[in-house]
Order: sequence, then structure tokens, then C-alpha cells
Amino acid sequence: MLNYLKLIKILISLQIIFISSMVPVFFNATFTNKLKLEIDTPITWQIPVLILITLIFESKIVYKAFTIYLLLGLFFLPILNQGGSLGYLLTPNFGYLIGIYPLINIINKLNNNTKIYFFDFFKNSIFAIFVMHITGIIYNLIQIIYYKNLDIFIYNIGKYSLGKIGYHFLLLIPLSIVVKYIKYIKK
Repeated sequence: MLNYLKLIKILISLQIIFISSMVPVFFNATFTNKLKLEIDTPITWQIPVLILITLIFESKIVYKAFTIYLLLGLFFLPILNQGGSLGYLLTPNFGYLIGIYPLINIINKLNNNTKIYFFDFFKNSIFAIFVMHITGIIYNLIQIIYYKNLDIFIYNIGKYSLGKIGYHFLLLIPLSIVVKYIKYIKK
């Protein structure tokens, strides 16, 4: 049976996952009055936040919260990235959502250490994001083979993996600053 502390952790994780999936990554830099740089990226804060809450809580909590998030998105509310419902299973995005489970498992290996080193954090995070994208590509390949529509496979890899993986790696930089203080939060 679940105790109240675990239930509260699951609810907090679920809320953080839900909010982060709705907030796009947007960079805004002002150099002078006339020179402004605005970069709107094709991703949300969901992946960095999942890495962060996996480091704060244990993986069982994040697994349960993410599973609830997926079930809510598939059966009840349109809270997934491009909507929801059971039709979402037929989109290439669902493969990347499945890939979040191995991502959580890989990041959780850092929780066993008393101190998280930057090199270990980057190595595990890059590997976890890579595995998430490989899972999404495999899911997409299975769909393409099943529907016999091989033409769109390269397009989907470009749109859903190659177009986003660089941004996911880039967001590890600000996340590494926060990771330094995670052990203080956990105490």
C-alpha cells in the first residue's frame, strides 16, 4: 500500500511533468536596443525536468507519475504534446514517450552516488537522451513497416529526432548548474 509521503511525491512529480510538457523552450537575448535574439525551439522542458525529478526522487516515483501522465493523456485529457486520445498511439511522438522509461532508468543510476560529478551527469544524460531517441526511431520504424509507408521514415527521423536531439543536449548545460545542488535538496 502507498504511504502518504510517496503519494505526495507522485502527485508533485505528476504536476511537474504536466506543467513542463506545456512550457516551450524559448531563448531571448537583448544585445542592444535594436539587436535582439529570439530563439523558439521545437521542444518543451519535459525531458530536462524528467531528468531533474529523477535525480531528486527515486525512479519508482517518477515511473508511476509518468505512467499516470500517459494514461491521462491517452484516455481522459488531451495533455500530451500534440493532443491525446488513443489515436496518439499511431503518431511517431508516442515512441519517444515510451523512450522516457529507459531514460528514467539510466538517470536513476546517478542516485546511488553520494555526489553527482559533472562528467557522470553529462555521460549518463547524453546516453539516456540518445536511448530515448533510438526507442522513438524503432517505434517509428515498426509503424512504417506495419503501414508499408517507407517514404515518410526519413522525414520522421529528421523531424522528431535530428531536429530535437541537439536542443535536448543543449538543455543539459543549464540543468548541470541545478544538479550541483540536488544532494543538498535531498537531505
